[in-house]
Amino acid sequence: MRRFFYNAPQHIKRKMVAAHLAEDLMLKYKRRSIQVIKGDTVKIMRGSYKGRVGKVRKVDVKRQRIEIEGVTITKVDGKSVPYPVHASNVMITKLNLTDPWRRRKLEEKLSEEEKKVVEKEAEEQIKEMEEEAMKAEMAEEEKEEKKEEKEEEEEGEEEAAKESEEAEKEETVEQPEEAKEVEEVEEKTKEKE
Repeated sequence: MRRFFYNAPQHIKRKMVAAHLAEDLMLKYKRRSIQVIKGDTVKIMRGSYKGRVGKVRKVDVKRQRIEIEGVTITKVDGKSVPYPVHASNVMITKLNLTDPWRRRKLEEKLSEEEKKVVEKEAEEQIKEMEEEAMKAEMAEEEKEEKKEEKEEEEEGEEEAAKESEEAEKEETVEQPEEAKEVEEVEEKTKEKE
């Protein structure tokens, strides 16, 4: 079995990255397990992070591991990196229904009424994702505006610094002329004495 897994092509390995559904989802969709995809909410059932709940950030088909938001490990140099969890060690508590192929696969064994409920949930999730995307865009735009403002302030400060330096240089240039005039006046007064 292990040799089969390691030598399997990617499209078969993808089907092996599956996890059990929570009890309520099992009853609702009439199936025990399903493939894990990005955006599913899962609960870790085994290991040192047992009991943690989070969204799936990434699915690594080659290694049969998934990365979950909030599940990280600290490296020796102090960096925090995602901790890969095997798909069999998690339980799916909320499905990501934005993928039409996945919805079609889930709806195979369901009645028409249940299919409509699934479609409504999918529409709600799609709206939520669009709202999140809009919020993220707004946040990025605000960051860009702040950066531009900071750059403008820095440029203004630099220009003011340059102007003050130029003014100082002009003053230093003017001072020797005044000093010469003062020296000439002093010499004339000495000669008169």
